[in-house]
Amino acid sequence: MKQGKIESKGLNPGLIVLLVIGGLLVAFLVGNFILYTYAQKNLPPRKKKPVSKKKMKKEKLKQGVQVPGE
Repeated sequence: MKQGKIESKGLNPGLIVLLVIGGLLVAFLVGNFILYTYAQKNLPPRKKKPVSKKKMKKEKLKQGVQVPGE
């Protein structure tokens, strides 16, 4: 019996699966990066929620600043 090397023609199926998954992952990350940079340039900054007067008083008291009207 001869034990010859089995030569596989073409790529290994496992390698193909890895390449496809890796390619999709890279495409996803690159797409996210492009969208993020586009959004940073073109979208207006988010509006901050207005701070309530009660919270403002508490913060000012913590800092030792006299609250006007008291």
